Amino acid sequence: MVIPNTSSFGGFFLLGFSEQPLLEMTLFVITVVFYLLTLLGNMAIIILAHLDPRLHTPMYFFLTHLSLMDLCYTTSTVPQLLFNLQGPGKIISYGGCVGQLYVSLAMGSAECILLAVMAVDRYMAVCRPLHYATLMHPHICWQLAATTWLTGLASSLVQTVLITRVPLCGRNVIDHVFCEVPVLLKLACVDTTFNQMELFLVSALLLLVPLTLILISYSCIGQAVWKIKSHEGRQKALGTCFSHLVVVFLFYGTAMAAYLQPTAATFQNQDKFMALLYGIVTPALNPFIYTLRNKDMKGALRKMIGKD
Repeated sequence: MVIPNTSSFGGFFLLGFSEQPLLEMTLFVITVVFYLLTLLGNMAIIILAHLDPRLHTPMYFFLTHLSLMDLCYTTSTVPQLLFNLQGPGKIISYGGCVGQLYVSLAMGSAECILLAVMAVDRYMAVCRPLHYATLMHPHICWQLAATTWLTGLASSLVQTVLITRVPLCGRNVIDHVFCEVPVLLKLACVDTTFNQMELFLVSALLLLVPLTLILISYSCIGQAVWKIKSHEGRQKALGTCFSHLVVVFLFYGTAMAAYLQPTAATFQNQDKFMALLYGIVTPALNPFIYTLRNKDMKGALRKMIGKD
């Protein structure tokens, strides 16, 4: 790829996989497929949860917010990625890069917290069934959802402001597929030790604290399920938790691999493939994970398409 005169361009060049045109063509097709699956799957969940009265429960309320976050995240990154993959013009404006950075950070941070809220909801449903309607009242659910969104947006604002204040001294060639804090810090022409430590601490806080809450919730759920004598009762209790656990595994596994490992530990292009995995594949899989084993969701889908 030929890079124009960097002194006369105010944006960034996202190199991606420029040296592998065949790989770029393959990734373009794969990305289109997964993006369409993300749009269709998550929009279907939002519409079904809104239209079907059987899905007017806290679990599906939070699931619609998860779907909305996935839609916002992928829409902030994938269209630009597709543009860069289909030709040699791998550019993104400065405003576009900052906007992509802010939205992706906000949605990623909010999703960490939301997954913990969903784990608490499952704990209430399994361990406190008699008080569930009171503890997870719609008003409380709205408060939890609002807190999740506001925390993600506020955290991302701080991160974005800090990174925009780091001087780049004209460097604008990003060896990555998205605009992310770690790769932007590599362009800095000053010492970024503070920024790297701040990024690590915030990432650890947003990833490990909610994950700890999730593990505690499922530890209590496991103890409660163990006390259930009937096999059918155990299956019913675990059935509502299985999908959430799979989503947690996918999201936290890829996010922690990307943000909590030392830079020196990654080999060439590993961080790019990891970004594609948690930024494109995971949001597309979430709707299918929640619908394939969910009788209520499948019933609502059949009803909507007129087969019920």
